[in-house]
Amino acid sequence: MAQVPTNQLQSQTLMTQYLPRPLYLILKTARPRQWIKNLSMFAALFFSGFMFEDHYFMRVVWAFVIFTITTGSVYIFNDIIDAPIDRLHPFKKKRPIASGELPISLAAFTAILGFFVSLFLSWSYDVFFFSMVLLYTILHFSYSLKLKQIPILDVLSIASGFVIRVYAGALVVNLHMSVWFLFTVVSLALFMAVAKRQSERTLIKGLVGDLKGHRVTLSRYTQRLLDIYTGMFSNATWISYALFSFNFAPFTPTGHLLSLYTILPRTFTNAKIMMATVPLVIYGIMRYLQLVYEQNQGESPERVLLSDKPLITAGILYGILTFAIIYGVR
Repeated sequence: MAQVPTNQLQSQTLMTQYLPRPLYLILKTARPRQWIKNLSMFAALFFSGFMFEDHYFMRVVWAFVIFTITTGSVYIFNDIIDAPIDRLHPFKKKRPIASGELPISLAAFTAILGFFVSLFLSWSYDVFFFSMVLLYTILHFSYSLKLKQIPILDVLSIASGFVIRVYAGALVVNLHMSVWFLFTVVSLALFMAVAKRQSERTLIKGLVGDLKGHRVTLSRYTQRLLDIYTGMFSNATWISYALFSFNFAPFTPTGHLLSLYTILPRTFTNAKIMMATVPLVIYGIMRYLQLVYEQNQGESPERVLLSDKPLITAGILYGILTFAIIYGVR
């Protein structure tokens, strides 16, 4: 069974002490931990090599803030719709709306206000970014009201949210994204969405013993089908990333680096340097699968990314290596 990390409990205690109770409940319902998903908005900028160029970084930062208001409002709206089902869930029944601590009227007002504020700010910022915010809002309205009840479409909806985030970050700085990068994003999004359903199904069956009364789609996915989906998208993720890294734009060595580069075998040509990061990606996927199948932790991807030390270590090493290649070697 997944346990709440100690640092998360400490942060909740601090918020309880220093925030008024209604504000704390609203913030908790907006799920700050899940805002880490919005960091994917920096993906296109990071891999483009323009992270430190002009005002690019700050433009994405401001877009991140606006999109965070949107996603927080979406989570509040989703909890309002899901409250009856959440009361049957072993963990979700403790959420502020499901437990009755946060009045639905206050939650609804906050969600509506958040939607209008984010749409206004995004329209004032960039019209194409506004289109992504609007699309994300419509998608998750549809997901909360209907799509989550339809097998396959529910997974595609969850995955689309990740893809929209990446596009939103790229649009505010007008950056091109390679085909293989987009394939990687789509494959990873589908992998995470399927793993989420995998863990939800296993967790509820293990604790309750029956899927009846819970999310309709969980009973429509057999274990074998989810296993096939998981294997399909996990393979697609690392293969598409390998192709992206293999086709990564080569650099032009200069100075002492040029002298070193001339004595290296052709096997290590500059077009292949990014492939040094592939083993870390493969390890990350394998470790994530281990957590999904052995500990049922895929239901909350952001919790896994913030609490599993081997996965955190692999992520840090991957970040250091890619940063060195893109912003150091190049």
